[in-house]
Amino acid sequence: MTFEALGLNTSILKALTDAGYTKPTPVQEQAVPAAIAGKDLLVSSQTGSGKTAAFMLPSLHRLAELEPSAAGKTPNQEMQAARARGERPRFKAAQPKMLVLTPTRELALQVTTNTDKYSVNLRRIKAVSILGGMPYPKQMQLLAKNPEILVATPGRLIDHMESGKIDFSQLEILVLDEADRMLDMGFIDDIEKIVEATPSSRQTMLFSATLDGVVGNMARRITKEPQIIQIMSAANKHENITQRVHFVDDLSHKNRLLDHLLRDETLDQAVVFTATKRDADTIADRLNIAGFSAAALHGDMHQGARNRTLDSLRRGQVKILIATDVAARGIDVPSITHVFNYDLPKFPEDYVHRIGRTGRAGRNGHAISLVNHAEGMHVKRIERFTKQLIPVNVVEGYEPKKSSVAPRSSRPGGWKPGDNRGGAKPGQRSFSKPGSSSNGPRREGNGESRSFGENRGHSENRGSGEGYKGGGYKGNTPYNSDRPRRSYGDR
Repeated sequence: MTFEALGLNTSILKALTDAGYTKPTPVQEQAVPAAIAGKDLLVSSQTGSGKTAAFMLPSLHRLAELEPSAAGKTPNQEMQAARARGERPRFKAAQPKMLVLTPTRELALQVTTNTDKYSVNLRRIKAVSILGGMPYPKQMQLLAKNPEILVATPGRLIDHMESGKIDFSQLEILVLDEADRMLDMGFIDDIEKIVEATPSSRQTMLFSATLDGVVGNMARRITKEPQIIQIMSAANKHENITQRVHFVDDLSHKNRLLDHLLRDETLDQAVVFTATKRDADTIADRLNIAGFSAAALHGDMHQGARNRTLDSLRRGQVKILIATDVAARGIDVPSITHVFNYDLPKFPEDYVHRIGRTGRAGRNGHAISLVNHAEGMHVKRIERFTKQLIPVNVVEGYEPKKSSVAPRSSRPGGWKPGDNRGGAKPGQRSFSKPGSSSNGPRREGNGESRSFGENRGHSENRGSGEGYKGGGYKGNTPYNSDRPRRSYGDR
C-alpha cells in the first residue's frame, strides 16, 4: 500500500515524499483511513511502529480540508490592534483545533518536530509545544498566535487552563499518546480534568502499549464506539534486537564491564539507562574522562539543556547518552545501535520501551543488561512479560566470580517456578541467600546514593526512577516500590 492510497491531502503527500517516506507502516495503514473517516481509535502498537504519523497525518488532512477560520484576527493581532487604539490589550485565550497529550517533554518535542515535517506545505497550520521547563513568557507568545495544534504535557497544560490562557471549546481532535505511561506517572487526575474541558463532539484517539486494566477503563469512558487496532503489544519480541544479560559481582565489576562493552567496534551510538539522576551525571563524567563522548539526560536539567543534549546526540556529537527513564520514550535516533541497562527498570514495560530506542525503522540493535546476582527475580519478570528468555553471556576476562545461571524452563516465561526463593533444590543455585529474596518485607529507606566506583556489594541496585524519593534497594530488598510514580519536573 502507498500513502496515496490512504487518501491524504496532496500537500501532505508531497511533504512525505520530500522527507523520504516510501510506504505506510502497518499501524498507519489501519489507523489513517479510520481516523480520516472520523472514528475514535484505540491503538496498541509497539514503540517505533510509526504511531506519530498514524494520528498526525489524518489529523493534518482533516485540518487542511477545513475552511479557513472565520474568527478573523489571532489573539496576538487583536492585542496589537488594541495597543494601536490606545487601549490596554487583553490576552484572549488560544482556541486550538487539536490537542496531543504526551507523558514527557522529549516525546512532546518529537511529536511537534514530526508535525512540522508533515505540515511544511500547509501554511495555515501551526503546531507548538507547551511543556514544563520552558519559560512562561515564551509559551504566552506561542499561545498568542492561536496555533491550530497544541502538543503538551499534562501538568503545564493544566497551569495554562487554570489561568484562562487556553479555551478548548473549538477543539475537534484529542490524542493521548503513550497513555499507559501517563497513567504510570500519576497523571490520571490531570487527564480527567483536561478531557472534561473538551467538547463531547471531539474525535478521540488513544495510543498505548496496552489496552487492558486502568488504561482500558479510561479509554472506554472517553471514546465513543472506537475502532480497536492492535498491531503489536509491548510484550511482543523485538526480533531485530539482540538481547543479553551479563551478571556482575559488584559495582566495580559493573563499571569495568560497561567500559569494555562501550568499546565495541560495531557500536555507533548508545544509550545507557540508570535508575537515578545522580548516577547519570556521575557515569557521564567518568566516561568523558575515559575518552568517550558522553552526556547525561535527566529531569533535573533545564529544558534548554535537555534540548541541546538531544540535538548533539542526533548530530552525532554525543556518542554515549546516559539517561534516566525520562528518555525511555521520545528518542528516535536511527544511529543508536546499543542500549545498556546499567540498572534494570522497575517495571517490565519500561524494559521494552528502553530497548526500543535501538533497532529503529527496521534496523538491527543490541540490548545489554548488567545485572547483579540478587536481581534474578527482576530478570524473570521481564522474561515473563516479553514471553522470551534473555540469554546470559560472559565476556572473557570479565567473568563473574559467582554463578548466576539457574536452570530455566524451556517454555516462554523464564526460569522454573520456585527458583530464587531461598530453598533451591539439590543441584540448583539460588540467586540470593534464604531470607534475602526480593520477595522480602518492605522497608523504609532514605534513597541514599553513593559515589561512582565504590564497591559496596549489592548496594548499587536502586529503585525505580528519577524523581522517586526513597525508592530503591537496601541490601537485596526493595522498599517503597509500590508507591505510584509521579511526574518529574513536568511543571
